[in-house]
Amino acid sequence: TDAALHFLTTKTERAYWDATFRESDYLIFGPETRGLPESLLEQNASRCLTIPQRAGRSLNLATAAGIVLYEAIKQITKN
Repeated sequence: TDAALHFLTTKTERAYWDATFRESDYLIFGPETRGLPESLLEQNASRCLTIPQRAGRSLNLATAAGIVLYEAIKQITKN
């Protein structure tokens, strides 16, 4: 199977736990200060995921990566 790319951003409504992760997939995070480029997010809108959080709050990159990676590993090891 082909690898799927998952783009993490605060600019979408789809929560990371709604995605189906496979071992061949990639998680794409942008720089902590500005995130991924808008053009990249627009081109891949159906593959964008977010970590829901209260307005005005943000997570650092390491924490965000750990949260989503844990969910991916959990899903992959269940199968």
